[in-house]
Amino acid sequence: MELLLGVKIGCLFSLLLLTLVCGLIPICFKWFQIHAATGRHRRVLSFLGCTSAGVFLGAGLMHMTAEALEGIESELQRFMVQNRTENGGSSSNAADSAQEEYPYGELIISLGFFLVFLLESLALQCCPGATGQSAMQKEEWRGAHGLELHSHGHLPSPSRGPLRALILLLSLSFHSVFEGLAVGLQPTVAATLQLCLAVLAHKGLIVFGVGLRLVQVGTGPRWTMFSIMALALMSPLGLTLGLAVAGGDPEKGWGLAQAVLEGVAAGTFLYVTFLEILPRELAAPEAPLAKWGCVAAGFAFMAFIALWA
Repeated sequence: MELLLGVKIGCLFSLLLLTLVCGLIPICFKWFQIHAATGRHRRVLSFLGCTSAGVFLGAGLMHMTAEALEGIESELQRFMVQNRTENGGSSSNAADSAQEEYPYGELIISLGFFLVFLLESLALQCCPGATGQSAMQKEEWRGAHGLELHSHGHLPSPSRGPLRALILLLSLSFHSVFEGLAVGLQPTVAATLQLCLAVLAHKGLIVFGVGLRLVQVGTGPRWTMFSIMALALMSPLGLTLGLAVAGGDPEKGWGLAQAVLEGVAAGTFLYVTFLEILPRELAAPEAPLAKWGCVAAGFAFMAFIALWA
């Protein structure tokens, strides 16, 4: 038991350190600031952005969506069994079948997508200048690659990056808490190490991508540092909660809440990937196949890690 506790404490510090290092790399090095980059330097940063888009897409589909669908289906089946038991088996089979077949998980993921959509719409309606692009972003869209409007007739509207980056950060924070909780609840040393290594393998890339997004959308240095530090504490917090409830029933009372929050987080990841990162990186027609390869590589890595995570 003491060995298991020691391994979990080691995992806690590993998650904390990895998140801090990977998240602060693009913040502490000016090389990652795309507004100061030109030529090949800028192209490499664009490829990194495309890779981060693939990582976010893989995290949203292969991890968050999969976990949300599995959790919601499990909670629904448990509810149905409990309902039959309380009613003495007299509930309608047709009604039960209709409830089981309804795509509740997909509905919750879609609600996460529309939640971000609503927040942006409210921000635009109430404070038109709150999500406006900075001068740096305007310049980036106008002439970063020496392209004018004749390349496609028009460019996509500038990204309202800071708000979306904040939403991405909050969604990843929820997910990180649940990842840490899962590690903290493992019953054996082998299972703890296996899950922790799987989390570490994809956590670094995701957090690096978040730090890169915060830098590229012009978020202030102090806010980016605070955001990464707060994000770094989420997995250790979840692991600590897992240690605290390891002796009780981890499923009772909040299993459905976890599945719902995972679904909402998955919807927000899909929204940010498709409506911020990919439009921004693919706006210029430069090296389209290379950008596709970067997106595919990021997604493939997350799909590979899903074999263990």
